[in-house]
Amino acid sequence: MARPPPLGELPPGYTPPARPATPQILAGSLKAPLWLRAYFQGLLFSLGCGIQRHCGKVLFLGLLAFGALALGLRVAIIETDLEQLWVEVGSRVSQELEYTKEKLGEEAAYTSQMLIQTPRQEGENVLTPEALDLHLQAALTASKVSWDLNKICYKSGVPLIENGMIERMIEKLFPCVILTPLDCFWEGAKLQGGSAYLPGRPDIQWTNLDPEQLLEELGPFASLEGFRELLDKAQVGQAYVGRPCLHPDDLHCPPSAPNHHSRQAPNVAQELSGGCHGFSHKFMHWQEELLLGGMARDPQGQLLRAEALQSTFLLMSPRQLYEHFRGDYQTHDIGWSEEQAGTVLQAWQRRFVQLAQEALPENASQQIHAFSSTTLDDILHAFSEVSAARVVGGYLLMLAYACVTMLRWDCAQSQGAVGLAGVLLVALAVASGLGLCALLGIAFNAATTQVLPFLALGIGVDDIFLLAHAFTEAPPGTPLQERMGECLQRTGTSVTLTSINNMVAFFMAALVPIPALRAFSLQAAIVVGCNFAAVMLVFPAVLSLDLHRRHCQRLDVLCCFSSPCSARVIQILPQELGNGTVPVGIAHLTATVQAFAHCEASSQHVVTILPPQAHLVPPPSDPLGSELFSPGGSTRDLLGQEEGTGQKAACKSLPCARWSLAHFARSQFAPLLLQSHTKAVVLVLFGALLGLSLYGATLVQDGLALTDVVPRGTKEHAFLSAQLRYFSLYEVALVTQGGFDYAHSQRALFDLHQRFSSLKAVLPPPATQAPRTWLHYYRNWLQGIQAAFDQDWASGRITHHSYRNGSEDGALAYKLLVQTGDAQEPLDFSQLTTKKLVDKEGLIPPELFYMGLTVWVSSDPLGLAASQANFYPPPPEWLHDKYDTTGENLRIPAAQPLEFAQFPFLLRGLQKTADFVEAIEGARAACAEAGRAGVRAYPSGSPFLFWEQYLGLRRCFLLAVCTLLLCTFLVCALLLLNPWTAALIVLVLAMMTVELFGIMGFLGIKLSAIPVVILVASVGIGVEFTVHVALGFLTAQGSRNLRAARALERTFAPVTDGAISTLLGLLMLAGSNFDFIVRYFFVVLTILTLLGLLHGLVLLPVLLSILGPPPEVVQMYKESAEVLSPPAPQGGGLRWGVPSTLPQSFARVTTSMTVALHPPPLPGAYIHPASEEPTWSPAATPAANGPSNLGSRGLCPATG
Repeated sequence: MARPPPLGELPPGYTPPARPATPQILAGSLKAPLWLRAYFQGLLFSLGCGIQRHCGKVLFLGLLAFGALALGLRVAIIETDLEQLWVEVGSRVSQELEYTKEKLGEEAAYTSQMLIQTPRQEGENVLTPEALDLHLQAALTASKVSWDLNKICYKSGVPLIENGMIERMIEKLFPCVILTPLDCFWEGAKLQGGSAYLPGRPDIQWTNLDPEQLLEELGPFASLEGFRELLDKAQVGQAYVGRPCLHPDDLHCPPSAPNHHSRQAPNVAQELSGGCHGFSHKFMHWQEELLLGGMARDPQGQLLRAEALQSTFLLMSPRQLYEHFRGDYQTHDIGWSEEQAGTVLQAWQRRFVQLAQEALPENASQQIHAFSSTTLDDILHAFSEVSAARVVGGYLLMLAYACVTMLRWDCAQSQGAVGLAGVLLVALAVASGLGLCALLGIAFNAATTQVLPFLALGIGVDDIFLLAHAFTEAPPGTPLQERMGECLQRTGTSVTLTSINNMVAFFMAALVPIPALRAFSLQAAIVVGCNFAAVMLVFPAVLSLDLHRRHCQRLDVLCCFSSPCSARVIQILPQELGNGTVPVGIAHLTATVQAFAHCEASSQHVVTILPPQAHLVPPPSDPLGSELFSPGGSTRDLLGQEEGTGQKAACKSLPCARWSLAHFARSQFAPLLLQSHTKAVVLVLFGALLGLSLYGATLVQDGLALTDVVPRGTKEHAFLSAQLRYFSLYEVALVTQGGFDYAHSQRALFDLHQRFSSLKAVLPPPATQAPRTWLHYYRNWLQGIQAAFDQDWASGRITHHSYRNGSEDGALAYKLLVQTGDAQEPLDFSQLTTKKLVDKEGLIPPELFYMGLTVWVSSDPLGLAASQANFYPPPPEWLHDKYDTTGENLRIPAAQPLEFAQFPFLLRGLQKTADFVEAIEGARAACAEAGRAGVRAYPSGSPFLFWEQYLGLRRCFLLAVCTLLLCTFLVCALLLLNPWTAALIVLVLAMMTVELFGIMGFLGIKLSAIPVVILVASVGIGVEFTVHVALGFLTAQGSRNLRAARALERTFAPVTDGAISTLLGLLMLAGSNFDFIVRYFFVVLTILTLLGLLHGLVLLPVLLSILGPPPEVVQMYKESAEVLSPPAPQGGGLRWGVPSTLPQSFARVTTSMTVALHPPPLPGAYIHPASEEPTWSPAATPAANGPSNLGSRGLCPATG
């Protein structure tokens, strides 16, 4: 309400009205909270006035600062390495991974290319010659890339041969490691490239190579005894030419094939039973589970059928390829480097996948799925790319919504340009926040690029709507130079509270120990902080400029044109309304009424229409009764305007122009919601929702499969689905570290291997095959050469003084048996008959352990390669020469104490996250048991890298949510200075989190680190929907119902607009090609927004109306004892009415009138109600503070 003008301007006989009733602060503990909030609001008021006074400078400097930070995006780094994204920094797994890389290097020993073949008809058997023919066709087609497969494939255990001719032949012919069901047949040789030439013979290839026959032919020309023993130990035999042909009628089928003469097709199921072998039967055994999927067996365990075939091609690592071709004539002129080697491998893998997928015709009975490590990298890169179209589309949609929402028929109240500027400002703030993250070195990832721009936009625009709504609803009589201060004073607390809670929520989400999600959470917190700075510092400058636009009567958006519908409001001195007495309980009534001016169609005169001699009559009944029109309300609540009859023209407004969300909340929503039976229904429904959510929470499973990340309908998704269904196998290793003596801990190492092998998920080796570990291979090799020595000793070929007549293995055993391990006396020939290389307990003598390791590594390359030991430090090279006469060959250098070695294993049957967790816990328990025996070991492999997070994920989630709820309570209690209200807010937020978690269970969304981040962040996002209502309730006057209604009226529109803006920001996520983005971000965040809207605008008002804290202020009035109390008017409140005789109980009423002068409307235009803008007169003075403006505010200097 406006103050009376100075006394010198008053008309004669004017009696100043008594001071209106003043809100009284409740005595007691509420004085300090009110004083502190008033002090904080005073600071905000001063800030707003300062920004308004220097709005141009603030806007320029703000845009300059945010623009400079946005340039930081130029140095942004997008991280796509899975290990860097998902392995917790500083965790047990991270330390183990760092140890592995320190000892072995950064890259793996090889990379994999995989082909999976499945029938198009579900359940069809693939164990047929025809299906294997198609598999061979696809494999051959895919491997015919520009670089021959034989040049870049991984070759394991290539022996060192002194004979130059044999060495060159082996280099060209040594086979690639290809795990394929075709190796059970002669056709498997067709996948092995390479050829060698010998005079008088056709080109030697694996399709026609019989190693036994070749050695017999070359025997007279070269000494090949050592090479022959090597092949015999490896059980090479006739290699591929001794295996059955799929089609014995093939002209190239060798005569040595078992079915060459019978011409009968082999029994594929019988041949594949037990798995297949590479060219070495001893060291290259491919188990069934690596080759066949969907197997069915008869009661005796014999293989009958299968539904999938798999072949795996192993390629060199980039470093190996670089070293292999360094200095080669094929690469000397292209600047060969390790980076180029990696590029070659990636290009080869992409082409391999493309050719494999195109190898079979569309009408074939089988389908091929291909995949490689490069394919996975490409998926992650595509997943991390920013979709410019979706970002632009999302922001354009938000611009359109903001502009349309803030446009008004009355140009003086329209804020379309403010909406456009606000969205663009938030976009700049998001860019500046991400730029700041890049400058701070926080790497971007898929969550940053795919989700954060839209989530931050939706959250940031919420506060834009709140400030814009508050700016248009400034109290009447607020001076022009204080408009922005008044706005920040009323809304700054809410904006500060929500922004701080959002930042705290995302900082708490950073407790999730996954680097990708930790980076996302930190980036989100920083972006929210930038949004807060933009909304509180720069956006008020935009509002101030728009205020200047309205003052100059310019069009909205098109501000260069004058407005034909602007209202100019001037102040009129108080006039007497009529005779009578004042109603009991009201000393004086000051009302603001409006007069309308319009141009008559028949003349050029402007006619001003004032309300007739009016009296006060009751208004229509209100759903909330007289409470909503109590003296604590505003003058607009008390007075309504009714046009008289006989006027020249009527001022009418369109119904659609008069309707607003605030009007809906006041007249329909709040009255309905705050009825007793409605409250009961609301409590019952939300209680039922909470109960269902608790049940749904029990349905939530842990996990995040790679198939959830890859877009559905793609070939990559089809491969991953087939692999998960048929070949759920994982290569893992049990790593032993340094820090203990391997030579004296052999029994503990054997026990560790046995304990690990007994785990449920470990695939056991065939009963006919020894365990594939280096310690078993090493011991068995020693036992083999010991047996050869014993045989040579018994036959006299080896004596105390000579081993030259013995076998190669016997001579090796001789050299080891005479070793003492003493540097002073290294040899003792008496040990030849008293010592064994392996004792009766199966243990290697400690003094021989490291010297024997040197000999084994140098003499048994195939066994070493099959063991996958990866020793560090690697044992020294040592060449055995049986015919050395100097005696130097007897000196064997001992290997250094081992710091790294590993046992390989295969894990099977890992379909669900619970399976992974069980396997991980069993492996960790085995390592812990070995640790008590002195052996330091840890498991290694992808299951331990990416699934170990689930061991403590739920505990981490619960800890983060509870900590965040506690922080939210403390922040709300500190800023609201009311623990009661803070407790109600936290209660609603906890319900939202539980309900969101339960709905995830019903939707089948699994719990992983990503939903955990969203669930934790939901607490902060939920504050956006609750704190505004709670603050409005806390600062209102009257009963709980009245305060809840006023809080809804004040916050319903901005909260709803904020929710819609958030949904529009998330809408672009629905168009993502990645189903993962749609399910885990769009769906979850949309449900969160809807839950927040329901809890903030439905449940919380009901709880406040029942359990809300008492008001901080009460309105107190003085009654005159001399005036009799008339009957209370029906419906409560007052409005202007048709003139009639005033009741005798009415006295003189003085009213302050505001006259609105409208320019003539354009032809054919509607005449709209006058703007409710406050006076622009410099003489206008601030009205008495309302309930939400309890703090004293300082005077704001005039705008200059």
